[in-house]
Amino acid sequence: MAVLKVKFTKTKRDKLAQLLWILNWISVVTGVILFSLGIYLKVELIKREELMAQRAIQYVPNMLIAVGLIACAINFLGGKICYDCVDSTKFLRWKLILLPYIICTFFFTFCVLAGALMCYSMRGELEESLNQGLAEAMKFYKDTDTPGRCFLKRTVDMLQIEFQCCGNNGYKDWFQIQWISSRYLDMSKKEVVDRLRSNVEGRYLMDGVPFSCCNTFSPRPCIQQHITNNSAHFNYEHQTEILNLWMKGCRQALLEHYTHIMQSIGLTVLITWLFELSVLTGVRFLQTSLENVLKHGDPNSESEGWLLENSLMETARINLNIIKNLGKCNQIDTATNGDPNINAGPCNLPRAALSVEPC
Repeated sequence: MAVLKVKFTKTKRDKLAQLLWILNWISVVTGVILFSLGIYLKVELIKREELMAQRAIQYVPNMLIAVGLIACAINFLGGKICYDCVDSTKFLRWKLILLPYIICTFFFTFCVLAGALMCYSMRGELEESLNQGLAEAMKFYKDTDTPGRCFLKRTVDMLQIEFQCCGNNGYKDWFQIQWISSRYLDMSKKEVVDRLRSNVEGRYLMDGVPFSCCNTFSPRPCIQQHITNNSAHFNYEHQTEILNLWMKGCRQALLEHYTHIMQSIGLTVLITWLFELSVLTGVRFLQTSLENVLKHGDPNSESEGWLLENSLMETARINLNIIKNLGKCNQIDTATNGDPNINAGPCNLPRAALSVEPC
């Protein structure tokens, strides 16, 4: 029993072909949108690549770019096919191509779905990449005279100002690293020398942060040094002065930024997948109805179209039998000692010599 059998008159077939022609061109536009979204996401990731570890996170935009280009080509061909199918006589030139086209497009829609799912599953890898990348960038913040690292101070400062964040996980991350270059330390001061000697690794650590951590909404001048020392500042309590510095870590701020982008792109790709699937369903109905017209021999007659000629279970059983028979036909009889030129199996016998259907 056919699945989703629908009866079509010639008028309905023509209208379906015209509608599918329009929808395929809309699908070409959605392919361009997928391509554009892939480019946009790639550019956004490249803009912050110096703040990310060298991890393979570019596969998502690359996937979207490839899917977008393929979608444009497939739907352009689909539009041409549907345009010609308005005339049942022109359908003959596409008759042998249409079914393979539908099968290939069906499997391609899973690539579109995979692209949507990748957008949602990318968060974990991106978070780890940001965590490692930001830690490295902060460690080299002070190296303003080192080639290849001199740009990191400006990059981190602009990041903290733009995203209103401080440190990797929070402002206290700056307490764990030396972010002031040794060339700006006054070694004639006992306090500086003692602080360097008190650290096992010889680093100058202090409870201070760069200027870019300062909260612009703070009602008082920004306190960057001796943040945890209440007695060093008038009318100051560092545990309650939440407006003095940005509280959010930059890893969380960037992760929220990229998550919003990826969720929006993922939703768009998911809608595109559903749209592509619905267009493909229409093309399948058009193909089966036109094939039945050819069987009737009258281009003006009514015809039936369906999604599957048999039930789901029957279709699965038939395809499984085909695969099994192909496997049997490709096997080499052990009695031939592996010589493929000896025709010992039933698949190599003439059709008249077989009592059952040939493989």
